[in-house]
Amino acid sequence: MKPFDDLLARAQQTPRHIALAEGDDPRVIEGALRALRQGVASITLIGPEAAIRAQLKSQNIGNVPLRLVDPATTPHSERYAHELFALRRAKGVDLETARLAARDPLYHSALMVRLGEADGCVGGAVATTAATVRAALQVIGPTADCNLVSSFFIMMLCEPHHELLKGAMIFADCGLNVSPNADELAQIAISSADSARNLLHLEPKVAMLSFSTSGSASHPLVEKVLAATNIVRTARPDLIIDGDIQLDASLAPEIRARKMSGSVIAGYANVLIFPDLEAGNIGYKMAERLGKAKAIGPILQGLARPANDLSRGCNADDVFRMIVVTVAQCNTL
Repeated sequence: MKPFDDLLARAQQTPRHIALAEGDDPRVIEGALRALRQGVASITLIGPEAAIRAQLKSQNIGNVPLRLVDPATTPHSERYAHELFALRRAKGVDLETARLAARDPLYHSALMVRLGEADGCVGGAVATTAATVRAALQVIGPTADCNLVSSFFIMMLCEPHHELLKGAMIFADCGLNVSPNADELAQIAISSADSARNLLHLEPKVAMLSFSTSGSASHPLVEKVLAATNIVRTARPDLIIDGDIQLDASLAPEIRARKMSGSVIAGYANVLIFPDLEAGNIGYKMAERLGKAKAIGPILQGLARPANDLSRGCNADDVFRMIVVTVAQCNTL
């Protein structure tokens, strides 16, 4: 997978410190060890120390430079609790509640990132997406110029049967925002285009997907996509974007010529923006399962510092790839 190899090479040039919130999970440990061996990152495993050590022993892992932090016993928990209390007291969080949260590995890893004691964090191998993202949002928060945190998948199309397209694409939002309005959909498109450029070094060609192409259908759902497209064109005239457009017209030049002769992406979209989470989730899983594309994600965008979410069905390779992506995100800030 050349696009991933490029990400890996860049991560190896500038390794970062990544905190892994589920440090006692064997998949997380295996992915962390691979990241260490390949020179991608220094790693802190966060979780119950006895459970982590038991996993390391069961895998015959001896003297490796993995840092272990147990949020329940570390002397930093009180300092972290006060940081969280200061951050969240306006939302009604008292100090005791902050203390309890600081002992939660998801919050503890996010606090490490907020305080500059780790460059990025990864969770979600065991915890739900909702819990993982909540901790990142409440502790790290969005960037100053982005009012919506969203997610995307990197879809790797690198197999011999991938004849229509080769390389990497971005699919968004396939993991977080359920029913974005026009303004939110526009922000997802802008963030995804910037992720394509900064993370994958692609010149983004954005397709705002719909069941309509160039007004072939009249419906409020199509109007939302059209409105979002116009918002992006006004806010970011530098971006190449088409919408409303159907999937086939966005990817196949011969279809585009028949359905949308004035298309600026010319049938070669590399950033696909789905109109809602239902379409996005179905779309990426169809590409993965039927098209045999390799999916990496969901990757969070719009946060002030990198924090990412794993699927609970992940394996050690997925953990390793997410560490690589998180390091690469750190190096774009």
